Amino acid sequence: MLFFSCQSAGLEEEPQPIETGAFELDLPTYMSNVRLPEDNPLTHEGVRLGRMLFYETALSSNNSISCGSCHQQQFAFADNKPHSPGVLGSSTGLNAMSLSNLIWTNHLNWNGSATSLEEQAFMPLTHPDEMNQPIAESVRKLEAKDLYPPLFQAAFGDDKITGERIAKALAQFQRTLLSTNSKYDQYLRGELALTERERNGMQLFFMHPEPRIGLRGGNCGDCHLGALLAGSRRGFDGFHNNGLDSDENLKDGLKAITGMDYDKGKFRAPHLRNIALTAPYMHDGRFATLEQVLDHYNEHIQRSKTLDPLIIEASNEVIEDFDAPIKLHLTEQEKQDIILFLHTLTDSEFITNPAFSNPHR
Repeated sequence: MLFFSCQSAGLEEEPQPIETGAFELDLPTYMSNVRLPEDNPLTHEGVRLGRMLFYETALSSNNSISCGSCHQQQFAFADNKPHSPGVLGSSTGLNAMSLSNLIWTNHLNWNGSATSLEEQAFMPLTHPDEMNQPIAESVRKLEAKDLYPPLFQAAFGDDKITGERIAKALAQFQRTLLSTNSKYDQYLRGELALTERERNGMQLFFMHPEPRIGLRGGNCGDCHLGALLAGSRRGFDGFHNNGLDSDENLKDGLKAITGMDYDKGKFRAPHLRNIALTAPYMHDGRFATLEQVLDHYNEHIQRSKTLDPLIIEASNEVIEDFDAPIKLHLTEQEKQDIILFLHTLTDSEFITNPAFSNPHR
């Protein structure tokens, strides 16, 4: 009986068949439809290869870091450092953004310098302050590993390894990084209710304040829109100067891409899914906590020539002096309620999903 029991247990532990063919995304009905690139369709084989490459340290010049080093699953594929160090110990001076829900993003990086995941992949791979390796060298190193030619064969029909295929596989894996099962998602699906203070925080988050008619608001939803809580996807209008610095200290931001002075200091409004896990905040990682972020918008806005009008006009008190400091005038409880709502955006399944984890361990 003991032998039979062990045999039965062994049978139950047999691995499941490896899925092949088209990879279907399970997209929520309350989020907008997406159009995936026709020249890089999602397949199980491509996603599997992309996951291996995402965590492959051989793609860096000294074999020390991978994409997953600066985009860690436990932090919703962001980093917990203000600036992630590259292979040479240097840094781009920017905070590593969360990589979830990228299929709804048309302009990537803080300044919108890439318009597709395929294009974006080459930037950290080759940048001297990040992985610092020519694509040709990455190809050579992957060709020298027995692991990769069969994976490229399965994903692309032959075992040729190219930079374009590396980028396509990485893009396929990143498109599967969907975070859609937070408490907020479950609320949107009608599966549970938010607490009174979470609901109040949600209302404040999405409300633009109109003090003359008694509407109080946090003004967050003017830049972080819809169920995704992200910047608009129409052109470059998801980029904002949110009052972090005065004119003399403004970084170029979007201006580096457009060349236009009126874009100086504008950075991409990221989506806020899993925001409680992705500290520190802002493009340069200057704020360590959500409390500091709310304090900034409430009372520390810096005036500059390109400051967003949506911020300039937002206040919960009637302002007669237009040269007065720009403040939201939220109460302490209102700020805490907004933060309670932001915590409902945490998706614990996303940060523990084994399909997204490091396969090399």
